[in-house]
Amino acid sequence: MSAFPAFRVFDEGGAVRGRVVSAALEELSQGDVVIKAAYSSVNYKDALAATGTGKIVRRFPLIAGIDVSGTVESSSDARFSPGDNVLVTGYDLGVAHDGGYAGRVRVPGDWVVSLPPAMTLFDGMAIGTAGFTAALSIVDMEKNGLATDAGPVIVTGATGGVGSVAIQILAARGYQVTALTGKDGEHDYLRSLGARNVLSRNGLDRGTRPLEKATWAGAVDAVGGDTLAWLTKTMMYNGCIASSGLAGGTHLQTTVLPFILRGVKLLGIDSVMCPMATRREVWRRLASDLRPPSLQTMARTIEMDALPDAFATLLAGSARGRFVVNLGGS
Repeated sequence: MSAFPAFRVFDEGGAVRGRVVSAALEELSQGDVVIKAAYSSVNYKDALAATGTGKIVRRFPLIAGIDVSGTVESSSDARFSPGDNVLVTGYDLGVAHDGGYAGRVRVPGDWVVSLPPAMTLFDGMAIGTAGFTAALSIVDMEKNGLATDAGPVIVTGATGGVGSVAIQILAARGYQVTALTGKDGEHDYLRSLGARNVLSRNGLDRGTRPLEKATWAGAVDAVGGDTLAWLTKTMMYNGCIASSGLAGGTHLQTTVLPFILRGVKLLGIDSVMCPMATRREVWRRLASDLRPPSLQTMARTIEMDALPDAFATLLAGSARGRFVVNLGGS
């Protein structure tokens, strides 16, 4: 089989660097299903992995990219046939198993999700891992009692991938959404996605008391750190927080009071090892009642050689919406 381009990450004397190389199928990690890749995307985890900023990659060299969409080229797994449109997110993809930034991707069949018929390969990666995480957050919050008449829902890191998709889904479902952002020039963008109110993180009064004014019925938080601590103090009675990120830090300084006096629920959201039954159902819903209505608006298509710039943008906290990586989809 002919060679194809891939973005491979190397450990060169302790410095982690990635670059576009020529790869061949026989070099890839083992798997039952070979996918002719159409699109991937750029997530915060990808930026951490491909630059060595976070200790994500578990073996070198490795093709990066924690998600991919494409068409099955060959399969020894009876569940998939050549020509099937599929996607893969999470598991060890781009971490310990060659990932999605390549013209061909080979993975275990147990990782593969059939693309819902109403979803295009581009849509699958405009959503990608970040959007899937946003949907998981909302599904879990609604299972834990969140309803549209409960009160306002806040989305932190609002211009990022998780935040941009979460705002769209929540607004389309009838929630009163407040977007929290440190980018004061992006308020119009956030309102265009469906945010009713936009709150600036710059100069935000986080308070000093263990419990502050009860304000939010729900929160989608991809930031962590001090932002998550502030959320715990400002949730309404029986409110729930879906926590999925660490851009603001890994430590959480709070007290037990929000949990034992207000019944606040802190929900951990993990999209990597999400059970397949849940995974399939959430993707089905992302093509139907959880479909984000503004995917084209929030997605920017890039080529593989633009990945380093995209990583730098995410790590600098300057990202807006989603980067979709064209691997041959158009």
